[in-house]
Amino acid sequence: MLPTSTNNLAIPSVLMTPLLTAHPLINGPSMGLEAPYPLQMEGKVIKGFGRGSKELGIPTANLPIDENLTPWIVDIKSGVYFGWASLRLPPSHPNQPTTASDTTTTTTATFQEADSGFSVYPMVMSIGYNKFYKNTVRSAEAHMLHEFWTDFYGVEMRLLIAGFIREEKDYDDLQGLIEDIHMDCDVARKILDREAWALRETGKGTLDGSWLVREAAE
Repeated sequence: MLPTSTNNLAIPSVLMTPLLTAHPLINGPSMGLEAPYPLQMEGKVIKGFGRGSKELGIPTANLPIDENLTPWIVDIKSGVYFGWASLRLPPSHPNQPTTASDTTTTTTATFQEADSGFSVYPMVMSIGYNKFYKNTVRSAEAHMLHEFWTDFYGVEMRLLIAGFIREEKDYDDLQGLIEDIHMDCDVARKILDREAWALRETGKGTLDGSWLVREAAE
């Protein structure tokens, strides 16, 4: 169930050791999630600004921001987050898994729930305005840590946001932005590969991911 109120959301301190580049090295607490996480977000994938694949080489799936469905998003910091995503891909989609082994392409296992048709992937996401591009509308963009061969606009997507990586910032050039996004992906992989952050349903963790794959979200 979605949280009904998260006024003045506090970001848990999971920043352990700054890198020389000032990008934080994230080592989430060994016990796993801290309040207010996990946060849930869902909807059908919409078209974004079209920059992820073309300019950054990092494709993203966008969800509309609806404060009525996700009231917590009003108070949450703009920045980069990590967690798990599920997609209900149509049978014709080339990335539709046919066996359990088809979904293991990163160091963090993914899986598919046969009854609901949802496939689950580790993800990193941005919530904010993207200062480099001077966006005037806040967006929610998720990047699955998995290679997809084609788009999936209109597909049902659920996001289980497990924690915070860093605040949104501006960049002097595009390369700086790209390097930080790649670092964000590495950070997310490292955290989600740990037992307390990996999904119970994969057989490798203890985090409850049942909401991601159930027939009807509560």
